[in-house]
Amino acid sequence: MTVNAPANASLAAPSGVYVICPTPFQADGALDLASIGTLVEFQVRAGVAGLAILGFLGEAHKLSSQERRTVVDTFVRCAEGRLPVWVGVRALGLAGAIEQALEAQELGATAVFAAPLDGASDAMQFEYYATLAKSVGIPVIIHDFPDSFGTEIKAEVVARLGREGGVGMIKMEEPPVGQKITRIRELAGDSMRIFGGLGGVYLLEELQRGAVGTMTGFAFPEILAAIYARFAAGDEAGAAAVYDKYCPLIRYEFQPKIGLALRKYIYMRRGAIACNAIRSPGMRIDDITTRELEAVVQRVGLAVDAPPLKF
Repeated sequence: MTVNAPANASLAAPSGVYVICPTPFQADGALDLASIGTLVEFQVRAGVAGLAILGFLGEAHKLSSQERRTVVDTFVRCAEGRLPVWVGVRALGLAGAIEQALEAQELGATAVFAAPLDGASDAMQFEYYATLAKSVGIPVIIHDFPDSFGTEIKAEVVARLGREGGVGMIKMEEPPVGQKITRIRELAGDSMRIFGGLGGVYLLEELQRGAVGTMTGFAFPEILAAIYARFAAGDEAGAAAVYDKYCPLIRYEFQPKIGLALRKYIYMRRGAIACNAIRSPGMRIDDITTRELEAVVQRVGLAVDAPPLKF
C-alpha cells in the first residue's frame, strides 16, 4: 500500500476522552455487529472525543484475523466520521504490527496505538516505533502498559520518539503516572502529547501534570468527558468536584481481571450493547458482585440503566 500522508497528518492536536470500547459478543460468543452500532451511538451521545477499539480490554487477542478486520470496519462505518476511531496494534514483530496498522488505515481508522515489542532493548523499541510510524500515513501512538505487556518503555525512549522518531503521542499507563508524565514532559517538551489511562483512576492528577486527555474504558464515559471539559475550560475545582463524586465507581470498575466484566454488564444495562458475554479466557461476575456493583452505582447517585447523562 502506498502511503500518501505523513505521520500525524490526519489527526491534529487530539485531546479529550478517547473511550476504550469493548468488543460486543452474542451469548454464543459470535461477534455482535448490531451492538457495535448501538455502542457507537451511545458514545456519540456521551460526548466523548473519540473511540479506541481493540485495546487490551477489547479482547483483540481472542479474535481471528477476519474478525479483527470486521470489527474495525464496523466501528468506522458506524462512526460515520462523527468520531475518530483509533485501533490497537499488538504483534510479535514489526511485520505483523505494520500489517495491522496498514489494515486499520485502509479501513478508515485515524490512528493506531501500538503495544511495545516483548523484551526488546531501548534501541530496538525506538526503531520499532519509528519504523512503524514511517510505514503508515496515520499517527502511531505508543501504548505504554507494562503491567499487562511486561515491557517498560523508558521516558527517555518516549521523548526521543517524540523528538526524532515521528511518534507524537503516548497512552501512558505506568504507575506512578504523575512522575512519568512529568519526566516525559521535561525531556520531550511539546513533541509528545500524553494521554492517561488506567480506568480514569488518576485522570485528575494526569491532567494536572500536563496530560491532554485519557484513553480508557469506563461504562459512564460522560463522567470522564465532564471532568476533562471542566479542566480544559480552566475550572479545576469543578473538574475535581465531578471526579471526587464519582471516584468510588471509577475505582470499583477498574478492578484487575474482572473490570471488563463489570464494564460490559453496565453497558448492557444501559442499552449500549445487547449482551455482556466475554470470550474465554476471561473472568465473569457472579450475583454477589453484580449486586455490589449496582450498590456502588446507586451510592454515587446514578442508575445502572441510565442513558447517557448530561453535565
